[in-house]
Amino acid sequence: MTKNIKLYVEKDYDALSKRAALIFAKQVNAAPLAAFGFATGGTPVGMYEELKKMRARNEIYLDQITAFNLDEYYPIENTNTQSYAYFMAENLFDEVNLPKEKRNIPNGDSSNPTAECVAYDEKINRCGGIEMQILGLGTNGHIGFNEPAEFFSGATVHVELAESTIQSNARFFDDEKDVPRHAITMGIRTILMAKRILLLVSGEAKADILRDALIGPITPNVPASALQLHRDVIVIADEAAAKHL
Repeated sequence: MTKNIKLYVEKDYDALSKRAALIFAKQVNAAPLAAFGFATGGTPVGMYEELKKMRARNEIYLDQITAFNLDEYYPIENTNTQSYAYFMAENLFDEVNLPKEKRNIPNGDSSNPTAECVAYDEKINRCGGIEMQILGLGTNGHIGFNEPAEFFSGATVHVELAESTIQSNARFFDDEKDVPRHAITMGIRTILMAKRILLLVSGEAKADILRDALIGPITPNVPASALQLHRDVIVIADEAAAKHL
C-alpha cells in the first residue's frame, strides 16, 4: 500500500461510521467555509447519522460549507424519491440546515447532460476545489459511477451504468426495470483533484475489490485503483472488508 493512503480498520459498520464522522467533522471544523464532496449509497448512511447527532450536540456546523454530490442518476427529476438529490436531503442536508443554495447535485433532468457536466466542474473550480471528498466502493471497483473501462475517465461525465451496478441498485427500486441506465458522475480526474479523499468500505463482499484497489495494479479495470495516485487518501474499512489487507 502506498504511503499516501492511511488505513483505519474498525470492528464493524457502526465503528466505521463513527470514525468517519469524526474525521469528516475535524476537516469541516478546520475549514468551515470550504467545499465538501458527498456520496450516496448504503455505506455513508451511518456516517451521516453520526453527523446529525454531532450537529444536535453543537459539535459540528454544516450550514456554511458548500456541498457537491458525487453523482446523480440520469434521467431523473430531483423530486423523485429515488434521486440522489432526494437521498441527500432526507439523509443529511435537511437535518443539518444546509441551505439549498449551497447544495450542488448534478441535474439528472437536464436536456443537455454534456453541458451539465461541464457546468458542474466549473462550479467546483469556482469554489476553489473540494476540501474532502467522501467515496464508497462498488463491488466492481467503481467510485462514483465510474465503471470499469479501457481508460480512466477525466472530468465530470455522462455515463452508462454497468449491469452489475444496475442489479446492485435495484434493491432501492420497486422493480429493476425502474433503475436508470445512465448517470452523471464526477470523473476520476475530478475526484483526484479533491485535496483529501475519505473512502468508506464495509462488508466481506468488498474485501477482494478493496485489496485490488489499494494494493493491486493501477488500472481502469478497477477504477478505484486510481486512488493510489492521490496524495492524501484515508480509507476506513470494517474488519470484514479489510480481511485481505
